[in-house]
Amino acid sequence: MKQALKLLFVVVLVSFVSTVNAKPKWVSLFNGKDLSGWFVRGKATWSVQDGILVGEGGMGHIYTDATCTDFEAKGMFRISGTKSNSGFYFRANQPADNPDAFPRGYEAQICNNQEAYTGWLWKPGKPTGKATELLTKDGEWFSYRIKAVGTHIEFWINNKLVMTYDDKEFTSGHFAIQGHNPGMKIEAKKLYYRDLTK
Repeated sequence: MKQALKLLFVVVLVSFVSTVNAKPKWVSLFNGKDLSGWFVRGKATWSVQDGILVGEGGMGHIYTDATCTDFEAKGMFRISGTKSNSGFYFRANQPADNPDAFPRGYEAQICNNQEAYTGWLWKPGKPTGKATELLTKDGEWFSYRIKAVGTHIEFWINNKLVMTYDDKEFTSGHFAIQGHNPGMKIEAKKLYYRDLTK
């Protein structure tokens, strides 16, 4: 009887520890086939080409239906074209007075031709958190990983930590990708997030 109780205790304890230590699962934001789970605002055109999400043609944003407060997100991105400029937004919402305008939220910058380059944190119209170095080039795929828990925000480019910042202005919202101007193209694939909200 004592042996059975000991065994039961061990099983319950192991189960409890496993549950406590279990990390949230990664959830796909993009199925590689169509724009299910996304909605479009602005003039940019969005399509799926060979399993890749493509944005071009003008200023606009594509938002996920999914929203998050505390999270980790990751994806592969490639930018090209004229005056190439884009960004991966998080905790982002459409402006109530003009849904086609720039989102209200944080932006993980994707741009290799200006001072506040890929890896910087932007708030609407304002470079905010400085990246330590530029690790990306137009026409080349790179990985972006973003973690936001409470006020603490971190960015990794190609698995290297490049930006850390604390800010409390935006607390919850969608993910979104930006099309900035005619002549540029943004491509994205392998987009995932996991909810870290407790």
